[in-house]
Amino acid sequence: MKVYTQLNFGGNCEEAFHFYERELGGKVLMMMRQDQAPGTNATGDAGKAIIHARLAIGDTVLIGNDVPESVFGKIRSVYIYLSVDSSQEAERVYKLLAEDGQVYMPLDETFFATRFSQLRDRFDVSWSIIHERTMAQ
Repeated sequence: MKVYTQLNFGGNCEEAFHFYERELGGKVLMMMRQDQAPGTNATGDAGKAIIHARLAIGDTVLIGNDVPESVFGKIRSVYIYLSVDSSQEAERVYKLLAEDGQVYMPLDETFFATRFSQLRDRFDVSWSIIHERTMAQ
């Protein structure tokens, strides 16, 4: 059994997943638009909507899709928890994800991390970014 996190987007799933692929070192494993699905008659903007996408980041796979405006709601209580290998990488990722987003907790040192932040990116996805403090630090 596997558990995946599925992110619903309001029309910008493709843009978001390619951004994460490029900037976070991810890999888009699959991306299908509505007009590519067997037996569909979707055209125009409806046909461009992503019905299923998979993105690998590290050992995690995120699932994504676009949903109709009538059911789309910003994700409020779920954060993608992104653990990075250095304070410098935390700063790089923070800068990228904070641009045109909303910072809830600025990147800073805490008792449990050399760097920690919480924010919502421009795609309305919430992130916790951490470079964990080791016992030796």
